[in-house]
Amino acid sequence: MGWGAVWSLVHVAMAVGWAALFFLPRRPAIHSFILYAGVGALCAAYLAMFVALFGGLADPVPVAGQGEPDLLNYSIGGVRSLFMSDGGTVLGWTHYLAFDLFVGLWISRDADAKGFSRWAQAPVLFLTVMAGPIGLLTWLIVRERRARRGA
Repeated sequence: MGWGAVWSLVHVAMAVGWAALFFLPRRPAIHSFILYAGVGALCAAYLAMFVALFGGLADPVPVAGQGEPDLLNYSIGGVRSLFMSDGGTVLGWTHYLAFDLFVGLWISRDADAKGFSRWAQAPVLFLTVMAGPIGLLTWLIVRERRARRGA
């Protein structure tokens, strides 16, 4: 399976998880589905890619004109060289997708517990799926104000 196909598959897992989070009722079974079928699937895909790339089992497919990435070099140059390959890009993007979905699930559960409506949660969740840390920061600011008022 090529990196383009893996890219498509991880986006399906991400889209299913976020759609469930936005549109399905917030029940324990739905939360479990998002956690395991969404976040868990993305984490498992990440693990498989990580092992394949770092174990030399898969070709990272460097961008034309780039050398082979040094997968153990975590300097800025080393990480740049990793992302200058199809495998490294899909690996890194899957990392973002898994964590953003996990954070979105946490935000929704926390917001539900604090009595925020789904409509009030929607912009924060949208920010989280589009720009994870900005959505998380927004939620941390919003939830702190509610917590202080409730104390």
